[in-house]
Amino acid sequence: GFGFENEITATAHSNYHALQTSLSGTIPHGGPGIQASYTWGKSIDDTSQVIGGTGSTGAVAQGFPQNPYDTHPERGPSSFDVAHGFGLSVAQDMHLESVNFLRPISRKVTDGWELLSISSMSTGSPFTIFSGVQQTGAGSNGVDRPDQIAKPNLSTSRKVREDYFGQGANNAAFFYIPIHVPGGTGRNQGRFGTLGRNTFRGPAYYNFDFALIKDTPFGRRKSGAERIDLQFRSEFFNLFNIVNMGLPANIVTGSGFGEISRTAGSSRQIQLSLKLIY
Repeated sequence: GFGFENEITATAHSNYHALQTSLSGTIPHGGPGIQASYTWGKSIDDTSQVIGGTGSTGAVAQGFPQNPYDTHPERGPSSFDVAHGFGLSVAQDMHLESVNFLRPISRKVTDGWELLSISSMSTGSPFTIFSGVQQTGAGSNGVDRPDQIAKPNLSTSRKVREDYFGQGANNAAFFYIPIHVPGGTGRNQGRFGTLGRNTFRGPAYYNFDFALIKDTPFGRRKSGAERIDLQFRSEFFNLFNIVNMGLPANIVTGSGFGEISRTAGSSRQIQLSLKLIY
């Protein structure tokens, strides 16, 4: 008989290093409670993917190496890496009952108002440039990378924010697909590209959520304590309606290469609700 032996080699590797800071406290004399956090970090691996979420919008992701016989060139930022992340939470009792011109109004109306705010800002997600051509006789289809021959001026502050690489239909000029070269392999007589994995980052992400809440107690127990709270909530997600851009099309030979066709996150959402707490 014949016997076959399969060997699985553990070659994948990842690490994460970060500086994490936080500050919390309450400002005296009726000021708000504040909690702020900042993370400066870096996650490095040789394969990872982001499924769903805000960061992956618009770009193709692959979990396979371009050269299955050498995974070392795959080492780079994780697809979910966030280099800088800042968060700020604020909770403020409005103290409307102490506002002079509101004092004639019943305290049932002015008591119990609270303003909440959660803000977050983070750097963009990494993404890989793929050539869209099977360059060699090895590797999986769709994972080959080109050479980078010029440096694009990445920006979303220009007038046409959707053109992330800045040259529109000529964005492919920043890259060279090494096919039909001396010593090349496969039907395209090419070699693997020298561009690394996840060498570019998409636009930064901003989000500001607010909520205005009022608790109104009514009814009393025999002990004299309030029986039920009626809570009114007005919630504003992405209050300033900021347009967060997604990732650009990342296949050199594909349609609209280097341009952003989708947004990340949602537009402004407003939600009103009533809740009984007892």
